[in-house]
Amino acid sequence: MEKDRECSTIHSTTGGVMTREVGAITGELEICTRLVAGCLEVAVRYAGAEEWYTVEGSPIPLDSATGLLTPKHIHGRVAEQLTTPGPIVDGNEQPASLLRSFS
Repeated sequence: MEKDRECSTIHSTTGGVMTREVGAITGELEICTRLVAGCLEVAVRYAGAEEWYTVEGSPIPLDSATGLLTPKHIHGRVAEQLTTPGPIVDGNEQPASLLRSFS
């Protein structure tokens, strides 16, 4: 594993995780976070697949508060946000993304 990179497997909520490239993806997913030049890049893929997608809202600029956290702790916060159900709109759960506040 690269330095400053954390990966884990999650199960999406019904709404899935919104990506820039292909829209929402659902099911068993792998997420990977990586610190690059003061920002956190977040990618996701179907578990076991080769193709990675950029999570909507990535990269996240790290401020002075999050910059003091370890990559593992920040990764945990990202995983928590991406597995929190999105709002219900017209009876459908919206996909999780990183556009909501990351605090």
